[in-house]
Formats: sequence, structure tokens, C-alpha cells
Amino acid sequence: MLIPWPYPDEGASHPQPPGPSPDDEDGRLAALVAQRLSSDWTTRRQQIVVTVQNRVVILAGIVAGPDTRRVAGEIAWDVEGVVDVCNALRLADSRRFRR
Repeated sequence: MLIPWPYPDEGASHPQPPGPSPDDEDGRLAALVAQRLSSDWTTRRQQIVVTVQNRVVILAGIVAGPDTRRVAGEIAWDVEGVVDVCNALRLADSRRFRR
């Protein structure tokens, strides 16, 4: 496989668009939300998957209770740059753990 290598002066003729790309911004937001969820005592040990598309945070997974679900949504909303939150977190089935 041959990978073309650009000449050092080639970048001047092909300027990059200004600012971060939408994918970079989505990745940054996903990292921020995940970091805040892992640092909060309510949500740190929960099974939460964070996805971001067009600055919309999608929370998926299983959490212990309704308060944890609510807190996770609030944490996501508090991240600057987030335009919407889709809280698709499900509650753990407590009947499954009874003996």
C-alpha cells in the first residue's frame, strides 16, 4: 500500500477550514459529559454510555433508580455547548435481584 506524503509547502495551497469540525466538537462534548458523570458520586458507578450527535447528548444504559437517571440528565445539560439531551437511561429491574 502506498500512502502519499504531502510536501511541507503543500498546506499553504489547501487551507484548513477555520474552527473545529462538528465531529471534534461532538467528541469534546462526549468526553466532558463522561468525565462529569464519572466524577459525580450519584452516577460514577452506573452503566452509562454517552453519545453525542450534532451537540445532542444521548444517554443510554442502566441506572439504579429514578434519582440517578434525573441527575445524569442534569449533569449532561450543565455542559456548555450541549443543545439537547436525550435521556434514554433505563432503570435496573429490582425484581431481578431479589431471592
